[in-house]
Amino acid sequence: MKKTRLFKKTLVALTVGLATQQAAAAGFQLNAQSATGLGRAFAGDAVIADNASAMARNPATMALFDKTSLSLGFETITTKIDVKDATYNGSSIDDVDNVGSTSVAPNIHLIVPVNDKFAWGVDAYTNFGTKTEFSDDYPAAQYGGLTDVKSFNFGLAGSYRLNEAWSLGAGIDVIYGQGTMKRAYPGSSTLNLIDVDKADGWAVGYNVGTVYEVNENNRFGLAYHHSPEFKAKDDYGQEITLPLPDIAEFSGYHRIKDTRFAVHYSVQWIGWNSFDKIDFDNLDSSKSVLALSSTSYDKQYKWQNGWHYAIGGTFYLNKTWTLRAGYMYDTSAQDSVTSISVPDSDRQWFSTGVTYQIDDKSNVDFGFTYLLGKDVKVNENSVSPTVLNATTRADAILLGLQYSRTF
Repeated sequence: MKKTRLFKKTLVALTVGLATQQAAAAGFQLNAQSATGLGRAFAGDAVIADNASAMARNPATMALFDKTSLSLGFETITTKIDVKDATYNGSSIDDVDNVGSTSVAPNIHLIVPVNDKFAWGVDAYTNFGTKTEFSDDYPAAQYGGLTDVKSFNFGLAGSYRLNEAWSLGAGIDVIYGQGTMKRAYPGSSTLNLIDVDKADGWAVGYNVGTVYEVNENNRFGLAYHHSPEFKAKDDYGQEITLPLPDIAEFSGYHRIKDTRFAVHYSVQWIGWNSFDKIDFDNLDSSKSVLALSSTSYDKQYKWQNGWHYAIGGTFYLNKTWTLRAGYMYDTSAQDSVTSISVPDSDRQWFSTGVTYQIDDKSNVDFGFTYLLGKDVKVNENSVSPTVLNATTRADAILLGLQYSRTF
């Protein structure tokens, strides 16, 4: 009974802490649609349309293609996450520098023009995902543990050219997601605060976009992606429900007349403020002590909208080689509530890439990005009576390789 009263007393605080960690995991946006975009920090990606991967950012760009186009590739994402200067209940604990991971995000895109007005396309890529894993003997296991969330987006879209200047596009996104979250109960080797293992599910969203072409060297693109509320269930019937953010993007592309150089840019808005709560339903008492008090939990918490500001340049060196570079400033989704399990901060992207033209129908792209985060002070006290103070930092290296072909 004493333990049950403790669980009830700290239930609200627990839910805030766990929701923040899970939301941060699901809210870690991945830009993994193409190696081409990676090489320019995705500056201008909603309008450049240099290969079929453009449809992932803006379905209206399919109207710019006059041949069937295929792109397929992958990105590797290596995160370096440090937790340092930590104190747990007033006592110093060792720094941790190995809670990040390396993951591979594949992608494929196909655009098929039907005539000079209409085109359709299909694609598949990863849009959200993250993984952090602390060792089982980490002193603050209730704040660390294992967080592993991944999603995969399957898209079907169409575009229509209104006239020489304007094109429209729209599509359906079918999203598959899988998540694991485990948190230990403090001081116990057998009790878990929560243990949801490989919960998975499906959801449906949509996207719309437009392109305005001033001339062959200057154009603008605007796109909007609606992301749905997502529900995942594990083998025990435990459920997690969370809303994913909507995304809006404006891009421009300008090739300087009589030169080999083009400049391009993007501003992207990510609607993280819609993530107002996370729901835990049907928790199993054999897996989670939270289930001793009730079978459903939800709690409000504080997040903020995110922004990406990107600018890049492309140099068309000759018929064989194209060089590109870009810079992005990416603002944090977290605000007043932070976490060691999935650290977040404002970030800078430093990107470069190259295209090698194999022949007049096919090419290979390589992209590289170094993502530089910031030190963030974290205070976690949701699991009464424990308190963790620490400084976190998350950097990353992204590599992309892609093959594109027209038919």
